[in-house]
Amino acid sequence: MNFNEFQLNNHLIQAIQQCGYTAPTPIQQQAIPFILAGRDLLGLAQTGTGKTAAFILPTVQRLMSAPRSRVRALVIAPTRELAEQIHEFTQTVIRHTGLRSLAIYGGVSKSGQIAKIRQGVDIVVACPGRLLDLHNDKAIDLTRVEVLVLDEADHMFDKGFLPDIRRIVQRLPIRRQNLVFSATMPAEIKHLLENILENPATVQINPSRSVKSISHRLFSVNQNQKTNLLMYLLSEEAMPSTLVFTRTKHKAKQLAQKLVNAGFRATSLQGNLSQNRRQQALEGFKTGAYTILVATDIAARGIDVTGISHVINFDMPDTAEAYIHRTGRTGRAGCTGDALTFATSEDKRLVQVIERSLDTSMSHLEVPQPASAYASTMPPPPVAPKNTSATTLQGSPKGAEKSLQGARKHRRRPTQSNIFGLPLAARSKKSSAC
Repeated sequence: MNFNEFQLNNHLIQAIQQCGYTAPTPIQQQAIPFILAGRDLLGLAQTGTGKTAAFILPTVQRLMSAPRSRVRALVIAPTRELAEQIHEFTQTVIRHTGLRSLAIYGGVSKSGQIAKIRQGVDIVVACPGRLLDLHNDKAIDLTRVEVLVLDEADHMFDKGFLPDIRRIVQRLPIRRQNLVFSATMPAEIKHLLENILENPATVQINPSRSVKSISHRLFSVNQNQKTNLLMYLLSEEAMPSTLVFTRTKHKAKQLAQKLVNAGFRATSLQGNLSQNRRQQALEGFKTGAYTILVATDIAARGIDVTGISHVINFDMPDTAEAYIHRTGRTGRAGCTGDALTFATSEDKRLVQVIERSLDTSMSHLEVPQPASAYASTMPPPPVAPKNTSATTLQGSPKGAEKSLQGARKHRRRPTQSNIFGLPLAARSKKSSAC
C-alpha cells in the first residue's frame, strides 16, 4: 500500500515524499480512512508507530477545502516537547497549502502567541494549561473548532490534566470530529472518552507488545552500583545515541553532571529547565552534540529522535506499559536497538510483569567485575569548563567534547573479562544498526 491510495491532495503527497515516507505504517493504514470519512476515532498505539501523521494528514486534507485563518483544528498534547514536535511536523505538511499552524505552551511569552493568533491560524497544537489561560483572557476563539485531537491521553491523566481537558471540551462546538490516541487505557480515560467520542472507530496497534527489533538486557544491581555500571557500559560498548531514564528531576540533573565530569557528552532533560534550555538540550541530542540524554519520563514523553541506539533504565519504570513506552524510543524505522535495565532486588515483581508483556525474554546479567571496580580505574574527573553544569550543558558541546577527549586519553582500561565473557582486547564493539 502507498499514500496515493488515500487520494490525498498533491501538496500533501509532495510533503510526504519530502519527509522520506515510502509507505504508510499500520496505524496510518487503519486510521486515515476513518478520519477522512469524518468518523470519531480511538487509536491505541505506542510512540514511534507514526500516529502523528495518522491524524495530521487527513486533518489538513479536510481544512484545505474551507475558509481559513480561524482555529478549526485543535491538537492537545501533555508536554511542551510533544506539542512542538507535532507543530514542526504540521508545518512541514502545510508548507504549500496556505494553512497556518501554531504551538501554544507555557514557559514562553504569551504576547508572542497572542500576536500570531491575531494574524490568523488554522491549526493549534497546545498544552492544556496555557490554552485555558489564553481562552480565559479571551485571546483565542475555540467556537469554530471542527477537529479535536487528544494525543497521549493516558499521559494527560498521569499529569492530572483531565479536569483541564473537560473545561476545554466545554468551550468547543458540540458538532465536531474527535480523535483520541493513547498507549494504554486506564479506567479514568475510558470514562472521559464516553463523554467525548461518538460511535468511534477503534484502531489498535499492539498496545502491550514490545518492538521485535529491540534486544532486552537486565542487570541485577545494588543501588550504589548503578552509576559505575552505567559509566562502564558507556565506555565499553559503542553507544552513539543513548537515552537514560531516571525517576526524578534531581537525579537526572545530578547523573548528567557526573557523566560530564567523567568526560561524556551528556545533558539532561527535566522539568526544572527553562523552555529554551529544554529545546537546546533536545536539539543538541538530535544533532549529536550530546550522545547521552538523561531524562525523566515526563520530560521525555513525546521525544521523537531518530537513530537512538540504546535506552537505559537507570531507574525502573513504574509499570510494564511505561517500560514498553521507554524502550520503544529505540529500534524504530527499520533499525535495531538495545534496552538495558538496572534492577534491584526490590524490582523483582515488576520485572516479572514486564517479561510477561514482552515477546522475547530479557537476558539476565550480573554486574561485571570491571564495572564494580570501575571507579577505582578512572583517573580524577577532568575539570569541566566553566558554565557546564547540568543545567547549562546545552550551550557547551565543545567544552564537553574537550573533556571527553581528555578523559579518553588518560583512562586506564580494566583488564578483566567484560560482560560478554571475553577479554576486552578481543571484543569488537557492537552498536545498533539500521
